[in-house]
Amino acid sequence: MKLLKISILIFLSLFFLLTACSTVPITGRRHLELIPDASMLSMSTEQYDAFLKSHKINADTNQTGLVRRVGRKIQKAVEQYMAENNLSHELKYYEWEFNLVESKDVNAWAMPGGKVVVYTGILPVAQDEKGLAVIMGHEIAHVVANHGNERMSQGLIVQFGGMALSTALANKPQQTRELWMQVYGAGAQYGVMLPYSRLHESEADHLGLIFMAMAGYHPNTAVDLWKRMAKMKGDQAPPEFLSTHPSDERRIQNIRNLIPKAMLYYHSSD
Repeated sequence: MKLLKISILIFLSLFFLLTACSTVPITGRRHLELIPDASMLSMSTEQYDAFLKSHKINADTNQTGLVRRVGRKIQKAVEQYMAENNLSHELKYYEWEFNLVESKDVNAWAMPGGKVVVYTGILPVAQDEKGLAVIMGHEIAHVVANHGNERMSQGLIVQFGGMALSTALANKPQQTRELWMQVYGAGAQYGVMLPYSRLHESEADHLGLIFMAMAGYHPNTAVDLWKRMAKMKGDQAPPEFLSTHPSDERRIQNIRNLIPKAMLYYHSSD
């Protein structure tokens, strides 16, 4: 019986891989997407609004302005890249929003549709606008690459045998919302997302470098930022941002290797 279930799961996985694949911009990687963009946006907006209602939005106009300025620059870079590559339709349901919330946690995250949150605790690590661009570019890259849809789709296959999201919500609403929480963690105490795979992390680093370069931020800044992140690892538990975003020498070296390509997109905003 167990063998039969495994065989069915493998069959379903192969079926969905053949019929529901999408391509990640820039890297060209093919991946699974079972959930319509409109559905992802609907759930994202609901959870994002709930998070903001339960957390204090920063009232410092300079800090909030910085986050929104960097966010808008990267947004424009994403829109430019997608337009130049005939991919603007993939941003059809985006409703960009950038917020800075009061928290000592060193963290930032983004949800489908361009819903972005930065925590005040990460600003000292960012140090300046350029460092913040690395962080926000990376998180926005996860969204543009549809990593959330990919993880949610994998969860639907594993937990519900590939059931459509609408059907899962109708028949198993609690389990489906719990799956969303596992993927994004927006309903958790601090809105911390569960760890992405190393593949997703490397891909977000890649896309993030391109987008920040197009937005006018020098790609070399990413090396400095991740070095600072790496130094934060020690005997104590790492901050939330590091717990979900591994920062090590291999990652920094991979970023260095990507910088020549990112420089092809770089136009100084000075």
